[in-house]
Amino acid sequence: MTFALALASNLNAQNNLTWALEQLMQYGNLTLSRVFQIPCRDDVGEDYLNCACLLRTSNMNLECLNILIKALEQDSGRVRPSHQISLDIDLIAWKNADEKESWQFNVKKMPFALDVKIPLSELIQHPTLMFQYKSNYRTVFLPLQQCIKN
Repeated sequence: MTFALALASNLNAQNNLTWALEQLMQYGNLTLSRVFQIPCRDDVGEDYLNCACLLRTSNMNLECLNILIKALEQDSGRVRPSHQISLDIDLIAWKNADEKESWQFNVKKMPFALDVKIPLSELIQHPTLMFQYKSNYRTVFLPLQQCIKN
């Protein structure tokens, strides 16, 4: 399967995102968007680093992936509720190994906010992710990005 994930952090963000991506790499091949610095949606708390990735794996189903991403959030020290988010990972879409199959989007996460659409639209071209914006958001380089194909 291929899973489209949105990742965000505003607490020790570069380290937490790098750690999360390293963990995800253990389960399959990753394709990574650029990392964007985007203000907090409700203007409370620090700016977030947001990115998206496609995880291609042959040994994981939806249930296992959901367990994994919640465990990663917990292992990063995530506290709910809080305006300091060590790690937030959301499953946005998925499809089976057949690349011709269309994406199935996670309706629980819709409508998607810009902090999801901006990075994910670099990886998936789909009407659900279309938006009009002029990207004034700063991009941040994570050293791990040089090890992940884009």
